[in-house]
Amino acid sequence: MQNEKRSRMKELAAILNDASQAYYAQDTEIMSNYEYDRLYDELAALEEETGVTLSNSPTIRVGYEAVDDLPKERHERPMLSLGKTKSREELRDWLNGNDALLSWKLDGLTIVLTFFAGKLAKAVTRGNGEVGEVITNNARVFKNIPVSIPFQGELILRGEAVITYSDFEKINRQIEDAQSRYKNPRNLCSGSVRQLNNKVTAERNVMFYAFSLVKAEGVDFENSRENQFRFLTEQGFDVVEYRKVTPDTILQEIEHFEKKIERYDIPSDGLVLVYEDIAYGQSLGATAKFPRDSIAFKWADELRETVLKEIEWSPSRTGLINPIAVFEPVELEGTTVSRASVHNISILRGLKLGIGDHITVYKANMIIPQIAENLTGSDSVQIPEYCPVCGQATEIRQVNEVQSLYCTNPLCEAKKLKSFTLFVSRDAMNIDGFSEATLEKFIGKGFIHEYADIFRLERFAEEITQMEGLGEKSCQNLLASIDHARKTTLPRVIYGLGITGIGLANAKMICRYYRYDLEAMKAAQAEELSEIDGVGEVLAGTFHEYFADEKNLSQLDNLLKEIEIAAEQIDESAQTLAGLSFVITGSLNHYGNRNELKELIEEKGGKVTGSVSAKTTCLINNDVNSNSSKNKKAKELGVRIVSEEEFMGEYL
Repeated sequence: MQNEKRSRMKELAAILNDASQAYYAQDTEIMSNYEYDRLYDELAALEEETGVTLSNSPTIRVGYEAVDDLPKERHERPMLSLGKTKSREELRDWLNGNDALLSWKLDGLTIVLTFFAGKLAKAVTRGNGEVGEVITNNARVFKNIPVSIPFQGELILRGEAVITYSDFEKINRQIEDAQSRYKNPRNLCSGSVRQLNNKVTAERNVMFYAFSLVKAEGVDFENSRENQFRFLTEQGFDVVEYRKVTPDTILQEIEHFEKKIERYDIPSDGLVLVYEDIAYGQSLGATAKFPRDSIAFKWADELRETVLKEIEWSPSRTGLINPIAVFEPVELEGTTVSRASVHNISILRGLKLGIGDHITVYKANMIIPQIAENLTGSDSVQIPEYCPVCGQATEIRQVNEVQSLYCTNPLCEAKKLKSFTLFVSRDAMNIDGFSEATLEKFIGKGFIHEYADIFRLERFAEEITQMEGLGEKSCQNLLASIDHARKTTLPRVIYGLGITGIGLANAKMICRYYRYDLEAMKAAQAEELSEIDGVGEVLAGTFHEYFADEKNLSQLDNLLKEIEIAAEQIDESAQTLAGLSFVITGSLNHYGNRNELKELIEEKGGKVTGSVSAKTTCLINNDVNSNSSKNKKAKELGVRIVSEEEFMGEYL
């Protein structure tokens, strides 16, 4: 029996660790929060029962591992997770007669801020609890962090970076391809906070809410957590909403938050309770993973049992076919729900879904419909062998431990529609008034077969004016918008081609790298492309494959006959770094971030790549003696390592 329990513990640890890696490091979901919590609780119970805790158990590991693209730094104090409960009575008993502060548990990315002399000196993500990523430049463009504060001593505080539901929905509405939209605000926030270019962060309306004061040099808070919150408010910080509670009032205050979450714009997955008496809380110490002065309360999900009616398979421009569960309508959190995304094949198989199965559904964070559990488990859903749109073969592909279904037909009508939708979108050719519904009608009529056909639609003007929902005025406006879009830029064209994984930012990088020479870009090899900072091997491969296809080249040639690409003005006299290649790593002193220095080098004709090679002119690193992988590679190849000041003096 003990062997069976330990075997189950190993199985649970592996499953949960894979899910955590996908969720925190890759912003991908391979199981629902409900399922994760259920398996986590099962593992914790087995550990308590057996007295054994495995070295890789998620019950003793904290957070995600920091990625390699940002500088890393060890926290002055380890950042522990919180113990949790879903029982209101247990929360009341936990108080043990003491006063406490009850606040939102926000669902974003935890950040540690350090201020010196009233200025933000450093911002570091939580990372794995011991080592985080330095995102100081990004934090400076959070919408509500004060630029300067009255307090001049050393100040360290913790808080949550979040993106509101309304901003999340606004950003998603701007993404034409529904399948490319972000899954939830937390994933969007995580990616926004950890950008290498803080211009992207600034565009995302990231907000910061303080929830803990770590250090305020020389300030006496009279042993009160609430005084700390008041102090942070006086310094200009937005503090997470809180209520002071006692054992007699806590249940009433929980109800206050419960009612408010239905209309609360900031993502929250529960509440946090922390002792008001600082000294008392600190005297309790901590376990290996949890502090004893605070505890998290997670909402008991409102579950409803229903019956699965069907699985819809929704194809996208990229060929990805997403499963969507359709079930008998149920009331959840005050609204009627009948559909929930199953996200991918891995989750579908994990739930063992079958038509007619009895399932329980809930709203994650009381917002997003999810399947919690399959009570029947018939596992009879058939993965379609053929695309529901074009009827051609499908295939299952695995990326980062996640299996997903794809249509293999490059001429699939769903891909066509989504591709044309992207092509006319704001960041691509920017053709006003060209909706997906209108495109669908034109494709169905045979007006559009390739991108160039959009600029030849005047041939069908008479037929268009006779179509339902259009008319003469709409036709004239649309043709005028198309004509206006003929004058464009090369990055817009490259992005509009819909090359898998190539967004507008990637398109700009590639164009700049090849000095806006389209012929050079078409002939580029994957190995060379992968050296471009922000591209990498996978995107380099898809870019090269696209232009290796004769049909794609033919369609591009036809498009080029219909449009006019503005020539980029390059001052040859200012190209003082032409022919030179640089790699930048580590933090900088004279530039806001590495991207700022990169753009300056590229303006002067130089290239900036992401990895050191024999072609690298020099590696720019202020820590010339570090043992980083880039420094080691440079020494192996005999590439010079120069500080920022040395680079500026020698090359600028």
